[in-house]
Amino acid sequence: MKVAGKHYDTIWVKENDNSVVQVIDQSFLPFEFKIKSLSSFEDVYTAIKDMHIRGAPLIGAAAAFGIYLALVKYNQKIPLDEYLLSAAEKLKSARPTAINLVYAVDKQLEVIKKYDSPDEKRTAAFKNALEILETEKENCRKIGVHGLPLIENISRQKNGDPVNILTHCNAGWLACIDYGTATAPIYMAHDRGIDVHVWVDETRPRNQGAKLTAWELEQHGVPFTIITDNARISRSCNCWQRSYYNNRRCGK
Repeated sequence: MKVAGKHYDTIWVKENDNSVVQVIDQSFLPFEFKIKSLSSFEDVYTAIKDMHIRGAPLIGAAAAFGIYLALVKYNQKIPLDEYLLSAAEKLKSARPTAINLVYAVDKQLEVIKKYDSPDEKRTAAFKNALEILETEKENCRKIGVHGLPLIENISRQKNGDPVNILTHCNAGWLACIDYGTATAPIYMAHDRGIDVHVWVDETRPRNQGAKLTAWELEQHGVPFTIITDNARISRSCNCWQRSYYNNRRCGK
């Protein structure tokens, strides 16, 4: 994806400094574009826990780099295995429900246990973190490739009229390092010249749709409309508060 015409992933190793991992800080979007540097597994833990980075694939890749950064910072004051286990458990606790996070941490531990020295483990962890990152990107690209024909077919049926697609939360490039899951075929369709319009759920309470999905669609030039999740309406003299689950008088 591009930001102001420049390509970005949402996580990468800092140029000329393999001891620092950088991410797009989602907490400032859509008002400011900021890059956050992570230089320890504690930094990665905080970035995940405080939602500076969001999205299962991105969280998984970040956690893999978290184990790598733990090895970068290892100072031999405590046994290495004990240190790594402590780092792994802390990283997992940042978002206990995130399957990708647990998978990435466990995969790193599985890979590095084959090596003896801290240097060998660090090298292996770095390589594996990059592989996890690239695998997530490729998986999303393939979703786009397989999903594109569906949009093309709908466009043909509509004789070129806009194809309307509804999104919920953020399943886009920001959440997935690049391409996105649900948005990958949307971007590819747009790039093919297909008239696509996206209805973006606001997604309360954190408004990931309004703050993140809408922002990245705008960066790519895809037409979109943000829709509110719920709203209060008036019928005659009675106020009603509507949600997906109930219709009840608001008490006014």
